[in-house]
Amino acid sequence: MSAVAVTRDPPRPQTAEDDETSVADLILPLVAVGAVGAVAAYGYIRRVRRARERTTPGGVTGPPAVSAEPSLAGPDAEACAALVRADDRLRVARAELGFVRGLLGSAAVTPFTRALSEAEGELAAAFRMRQRYDEGVPEEEAPRRHALAGMIGRCEEAGRRLDAVAQDFSRLRDPDRALPYAEARFRDLTGHTAAAQTLLTALSTRYAPTATSAVTGAVEQAKDRLLFATSRLNLARQELFSGRTEAATLQLNAAEAAVAQAAVFVEGVDRTAAELRDAEETVPAALTGAEAELSTVRRHTFREDEPHPRLLNADAVLASVRQEVTSNRPYDPLGALRRIVRATAPLASGRAGVLPAAALSVARAATAAADDFVTTHRGAVGAAARTRLAEARRLLAGGAPADAERADELALEARELAERDVRLQGNPASAAPIGQPQTDGSAGAVLGGILPGETSAEHGEHPPTGFGGL
Repeated sequence: MSAVAVTRDPPRPQTAEDDETSVADLILPLVAVGAVGAVAAYGYIRRVRRARERTTPGGVTGPPAVSAEPSLAGPDAEACAALVRADDRLRVARAELGFVRGLLGSAAVTPFTRALSEAEGELAAAFRMRQRYDEGVPEEEAPRRHALAGMIGRCEEAGRRLDAVAQDFSRLRDPDRALPYAEARFRDLTGHTAAAQTLLTALSTRYAPTATSAVTGAVEQAKDRLLFATSRLNLARQELFSGRTEAATLQLNAAEAAVAQAAVFVEGVDRTAAELRDAEETVPAALTGAEAELSTVRRHTFREDEPHPRLLNADAVLASVRQEVTSNRPYDPLGALRRIVRATAPLASGRAGVLPAAALSVARAATAAADDFVTTHRGAVGAAARTRLAEARRLLAGGAPADAERADELALEARELAERDVRLQGNPASAAPIGQPQTDGSAGAVLGGILPGETSAEHGEHPPTGFGGL
């Protein structure tokens, strides 16, 4: 078998054409890789930009995106102002209706009572929308803008309900009949104020300072309103005697508004006394009911050698309240009930009837106190405090014990926000003496929180009417 010789071509010298081919073979892959990298980089940059511009609840946010829509700050401020105006008007309307009802009887004011109830329904819906708005619902800007418009619309509708009966209502306010009634109510309230002072002194001796803090200074402020009412009633009688009926009506309206606010202060003292008395009687039963609830929890839920932190906290709270009750020292019965309810609520089954009842009592007391404060300081109180108060009232209206604790929290928050508003506006009680005008024109230059243009002794102006508009 012969060997086959393998022949190979001798190496050919490299030419310039070969060099160009080699370079091309290298460049094409590099171009492809570069293109892929550029596309990837562009996609990454787009993703980063979208992540920075998007705001998600609970997520990390980058610089604010530039929106095509204007800021919500303007519509938000407009909605808040509408809520405050509508709430003020309805509060004035309630006081007006109370005077006319006392003068003419309930039957005579039936259509106006209905109109006021309808207006209150519209305002309640507006406040509910505001509460949800403050909680972040809805989230997107366009629906939030619509929600703000809806609040304004509801407030305007509330005003229209009162406007529809305003002319008929004004015919009932004959100063010849209304003035003697206002003077009689003024005299009754003057005597009641003196009794309230005696009662408040007794409460301050019997209970801890926190128990009466909501009505501290109430009698003095009531006297300020009554002093102002005195001058307005005198002026109303002078105008009526001179035949100037319209001027007499304006002075009478101012006097009625001052008397109505004085009544809020005085009746607040009476209500606080009743609340403290009832709470004092309830605390021992609430302690017993709470201990029964915790005993059940221990038997069925936790091992004795592994006590739960909430159970330990509840035991400590109950022990502290028990010590206060048995120490024979002044204490705050409503505050004690609130502590019992809050300590046991996370563990209680709700079977002990005294605890749900105690929760409702505490929430109602806090809501009433916040409402009184807003009514008597409405010239300085903003929309946030009023919104929390409206939500507390809504929850209480349902009567569900499960909502009582939340209503109590909202009412306390409303009072805190309202007090902050008053502090920011200045101290209304430190205004100029009665009959002397303020010169700074500030919103805080009001007597006891009465709106400028209501029964403001400093401005010497007349109050707005609830049924007649602001």
